[in-house]
Amino acid sequence: MTEREGVDRRGLLGALGAGAAAGIAGCLGGQPGDSGNDNDDPPAQVYEPSLEDVPDGPFEFPEGHRCAVCGMPATKYFGKGQLVHENGLAAVFDSPGCLFAYTVSSTPDSPVAGAWTTDYETADLIDATEAHFVLITDKEAAEDPMGIDPRPYADREHAVAFLEGWEAEDLSPDEDIIVGLDDVDLELVSIYRGTRLPDEPPE
Repeated sequence: MTEREGVDRRGLLGALGAGAAAGIAGCLGGQPGDSGNDNDDPPAQVYEPSLEDVPDGPFEFPEGHRCAVCGMPATKYFGKGQLVHENGLAAVFDSPGCLFAYTVSSTPDSPVAGAWTTDYETADLIDATEAHFVLITDKEAAEDPMGIDPRPYADREHAVAFLEGWEAEDLSPDEDIIVGLDDVDLELVSIYRGTRLPDEPPE
């Protein structure tokens, strides 16, 4: 994990997370305990691999296979990703936000062997463990089909260039706004998939 400086993540969430989490459709649903429809919203979950006997990665996305977190078709929207465990179990995702959620709220016995996500600039599948994720939070400016997602880049300089051109929010790369997959925790994921997280961290 890289050395961190600038704003504290709790401060970022306090200023931005509440607005980003509210009213997001698709992957997010409603707020836990605040469905407005007699608890019809699905409960927060702990996610498990959905594919078996995957020897390596990246692999071809199975046709029609759905995101392990939100259940949407994994290749329907821009931003698909995948993750493989050392025991050959794997999962696919329709967006980097769902990849984030899986990495902090899944409980497989086997460690992660590799993970991949879609580069926001090139649309190529890149190594998610080496990627640079830009933590934007303005849903209206992003117009993402699944609510809001971080922006993954293979190269940090491209992530910085995107951030410098992002006028919707006053964000700086010196303020923990560009992170690696190892930096992702439940608090950060609550920006993107708040209602798709367990009430308590998995053990």
